[in-house]
Amino acid sequence: MSEQPLNPTPAGSHDAPSTDETPTGPARTGSTAADALADATAEETTATDEAAALRAASFERARRLRMEPRFPGGPAADPAGSHHERRIRSFQPRRSRVTTGQQESLERLWPKWGLDIDGKRVLDLAELFDGLPVVLEIGFGMGEATAQMAADDPGTGILAVDVHTPGQGNLLGLADKAGSTNVRVANGDAVILLREMLAPESLDGLRVYFPDPWPKARHHKRRLIQPEFLDLVAPVLKPGAIVHCATDWEPYAEQMLEVLTAHPRFENTAADGGYAPRPAFRPLTRFEGQGLDKGHVVHDLLFARV
Repeated sequence: MSEQPLNPTPAGSHDAPSTDETPTGPARTGSTAADALADATAEETTATDEAAALRAASFERARRLRMEPRFPGGPAADPAGSHHERRIRSFQPRRSRVTTGQQESLERLWPKWGLDIDGKRVLDLAELFDGLPVVLEIGFGMGEATAQMAADDPGTGILAVDVHTPGQGNLLGLADKAGSTNVRVANGDAVILLREMLAPESLDGLRVYFPDPWPKARHHKRRLIQPEFLDLVAPVLKPGAIVHCATDWEPYAEQMLEVLTAHPRFENTAADGGYAPRPAFRPLTRFEGQGLDKGHVVHDLLFARV
């Protein structure tokens, strides 16, 4: 009979570890790496969320600043906010530095001679200008030419529209210094003014001097003088009222002439159907001087509303 080993090893003892033992080595290391990766991902997500929240807060602060008036009782930052619409604009609001003198004029004279284009009422121009005939001027820059025209013709009221705060203050100051009481400064979008705040046949004229030419082809749709704009202008002009445009940008002058000539409610006052000589009442503007210095040719267009 064969001999048996003194300490026999149970069958299968070399094939599987005891179920009481806890795995060690590579398995535990893999679990720790996965946990670390999850923690890092969570931290990165939190950081991203915090950055997004900071950006949103910054945008909100900037939006509120744009909405707040810069001067108590002065022009509103967004007077027709309730009329916001997805429409191609012909202007970009500019809130550049206001001088001490311009600020003083805004604070002192805006309650008397200023108004916001909010689209909430129809203006009584006879009351606003003490019965004077009224000409609308869209875009007056720093207001030097407007102030001069007002002083030269005190029998005509000028409703001057712009969105440039320093220019608004400057025009108010110039008119006050000259003793002119026939200027009112309107702050906001001229399209809303024409569409919602002016009565039919209430204006005796329209002046658009050196509007932004938007020279790039892809921006031509932003030019102010378009058929749709003239459709808004015609009903608020009295028969015979003059639309007077001026520009030193040749391609824009050609577009103005083409658009005005094609509109059935306007007739060219130039006998040859072309451009008109500069009328004596239109002063040489700053923009015109800059254009002439560059060799530009200035064109005036005068069309009567029929």
